[in-house]
Amino acid sequence: MEAATLIIVLVIALALFFDFTNGFHDTANAMATPIATGALKPKTAVLLAAILNLVGAFLSTEVAQTISGGMINEEDISATIFPEIIFAGLIGAITWNMLTWLLGLPSSSSHALFGGLIGATLVGVGASAINFSVVVSKVILPAVIAPLTAGIIAYAATKLAYVITRRYDSKPDGRDGFRVGQIFTSSLVALAHGTNDAQKTMGIITLLLITSGLQSASNPEPQTWVIVACAVTIALGTYMGGWRIIRTLGKGLTEVKPAQGFAAESSTAATILASSALGFALSTTQVASGSVIGSGLGRRGSQVRWRTVGRIMIGWILTLPAAGAVGALAALLVVVLPVWGVVIDAIIAVVIILGLFMRSRRDEVNAGNAMSEVADSGKAVKVKRNPPPTRRQRAIAREEARARAARESAEKKAAKAAERSGRGPKDGGAA
Repeated sequence: MEAATLIIVLVIALALFFDFTNGFHDTANAMATPIATGALKPKTAVLLAAILNLVGAFLSTEVAQTISGGMINEEDISATIFPEIIFAGLIGAITWNMLTWLLGLPSSSSHALFGGLIGATLVGVGASAINFSVVVSKVILPAVIAPLTAGIIAYAATKLAYVITRRYDSKPDGRDGFRVGQIFTSSLVALAHGTNDAQKTMGIITLLLITSGLQSASNPEPQTWVIVACAVTIALGTYMGGWRIIRTLGKGLTEVKPAQGFAAESSTAATILASSALGFALSTTQVASGSVIGSGLGRRGSQVRWRTVGRIMIGWILTLPAAGAVGALAALLVVVLPVWGVVIDAIIAVVIILGLFMRSRRDEVNAGNAMSEVADSGKAVKVKRNPPPTRRQRAIAREEARARAARESAEKKAAKAAERSGRGPKDGGAA
């Protein structure tokens, strides 16, 4: 096998491994809430998410075409160097994914991928090879707008849910019916995840095939075998569960009531599906976190912990440049050592991945012990233990107070009447 062909095969394998890490890294976005509220058992939840990720991957290719035919100006890059650049970018993305997985941080796999590719391209080729207008319009702006939009929708949906079911205000478990609804909404989030995140790996492989002359640049749509391979890989990754990140999200989300979880998941799914149709490469993690915060604010007596929100946003901001820095270092080795650089990068990547995996075995997380920590997203909104009464509750309290006052008044009158009858006539009964 020629060296060029071997590199292409190696890049495709690495891209599919990234797809696998994306699956287990982002499972929590769809399934942490129903697991935490008891709507679904952990293993049932991840199996359902895996199946729907697989189905979702076949529903749209708009995001894949954004990556394969828009973000990188492949015509400005030599076919002899571009596979190595993609390889370096994937190393940056996978390294960040594995590190945040070990730490249980729900970071953005999407931005890790974009950061790794941009960093590698800047070092390997130059800024001219990056279409910054597409990066800004279809990556950066959606990253800012989508969580905000999802949060507003979740806020409104939560308010509406509590208004519709306000007759259950005095019943602690009066809204448990929303748990059934969560099965549907969490499934929709998993389906939406497949329509967006699986497309990114499809786009990377298609971009590789185009620059290598194995696919026409006039047709940036992924080939069938690429779609099938990426769909199956992300589904397998999803079935692995990503229990560390579910642990991080899940316990924090136990403070989110079923009505809020239903609203948050509906908002997340709607935002991602709309963005997939428009070709926007979103971070499902950011959208899900925005929805959780919005649903928390929609509940009475809540307030935002801005310091916690700030920490979440710092993590979002660091993802793209951190993955970009690793991708740039990997690309530097490829540029300095054209052939051996790929070998050295591959060895270093294997060592890092195995090292992080072995480190994770010291503190294994599985379906049985996943719910043991508190998520930042769950702590971003503080809800009072005794929230102020609703308008309906105040009206009920006023009616009860009036009834109680009337009852007490009647009792007093009855007591006075009984007292008078017990004394008898004032003249002692004389004629």
